[in-house]
Amino acid sequence: MKIIDLRSDTVTQPTKAMRKVIANAVVGDDVLGDDITVNNLQDRIARMFEMEAGLFMASGTMSNQIAIAIQTQPGTEIICDKNAHIYVYESAAPSIISGVQIKPLDCGDEIFNLEMLEKNISKWDDIHHAPTTLIAVENTNNKAGGIILSLEKLKGIKKIADKNNIPLHLDGARIWNAHISTGVSFKEYGKYFDTISVCFSKGLGAPVGSMLLGTKRHIEKALRKRKQLGGGMRQIGLLAAAVDYALNNNLEKMKDDHRHARYFAEEVNKISGFEINLKNVQSNIVIIKVGKDNAEKITNKLEKFGLKSLSLSDSIIRVVFHLHINDDDTEDAIKIFKKIKNI
Repeated sequence: MKIIDLRSDTVTQPTKAMRKVIANAVVGDDVLGDDITVNNLQDRIARMFEMEAGLFMASGTMSNQIAIAIQTQPGTEIICDKNAHIYVYESAAPSIISGVQIKPLDCGDEIFNLEMLEKNISKWDDIHHAPTTLIAVENTNNKAGGIILSLEKLKGIKKIADKNNIPLHLDGARIWNAHISTGVSFKEYGKYFDTISVCFSKGLGAPVGSMLLGTKRHIEKALRKRKQLGGGMRQIGLLAAAVDYALNNNLEKMKDDHRHARYFAEEVNKISGFEINLKNVQSNIVIIKVGKDNAEKITNKLEKFGLKSLSLSDSIIRVVFHLHINDDDTEDAIKIFKKIKNI
C-alpha cells in the first residue's frame, strides 16, 4: 500500500543526487577546524543572513540551547511564546543546561502581543523575580501551525528588546519557509536578531544538521559549549555537502509545499468534522481540529488507509507537506480524509 507520510517535514530522505554529493564530499576533522566543506557552509549561511559567523550543530535543539547558554546566566529567565519549540519540545533543557526558567506568554491567537511582552519583562532591580536575559522568537511557529511573524511584529519585538538591553534569539528552524512565503530576504531577517538558529533537516530535505549564527564572539563561546555537550563531530563535511545541495536545489521547491498545504486545507475544511483556520495556513503546516478525544482515533483510521499524521492533543491533528509530496499525493490525502469521515 502506498504510504503518504505527513507527520513532519523531517521524514524526508536524501535523493540519489544528494547521496552522490555526500559520497564525493571533501572532508576533514571539523573539531580540529580543517573540514573545508563545513567551513565553507558556515561562511555561506552567515553571509546569507549577514551575520559574522556560524557553527554547524547536530540539531536545532542543540543550536537553540547553546544560544541560550551563551547569552544568559543561571537564575534568570527567557521570554517566549506559549507555543515555542524551546518551551514545548526541548525537554526542559534551558533549566538543565543553562539554569534558566522560561516565561511563556499566552497571547491568545496572537504570537507576541507587544504590550504583553513589555509588561512581562523582569528587571534586575526586583529581587523577587528572575530577570529577563533573553527573548526567543520562533519563525515560522510550528505548534501554532506554521504561522509567519510579520516584519512589523519583529521590528516591534526588536524595539522592546533594545530598549531593555535584552538580546534576541530567533529559532529559525523553518525560516526558509517564511522567506519563500513572504519574499523577505534572509539578510532582512538577520537585522533583528543577536543569534539565529536554522535547521537543514526539515523542508530543505538534508538528513542532519542545524547552524547557530551570531557574532564571532558568540560563535567562539558556542564552540566551547558545543564541545561540552558532546556536539563536536569529525568528518561532517558529508552532512555539510548535503546542505549545500539542498540550498541549491530544494529551497525554491518549498513553494510547492505551501501550495499543497493551502489546497489540502481548503478542501479538508469543507468536510464535516474537520475544522481548519485557513488564515493560519501560511506555510507548509496544517492544524486540524477534530473534536475532543477524537485525534488518536482519526490518526489511526488515516494510517489504515495509508496516510500518516500526528496528533498534537486529544482534539488536534497536524499534517506537514514536504519535498516528497506531489500533487497526486495531495489529492489522495484529501480523498482519504473524505473516506474516513464516511466510516
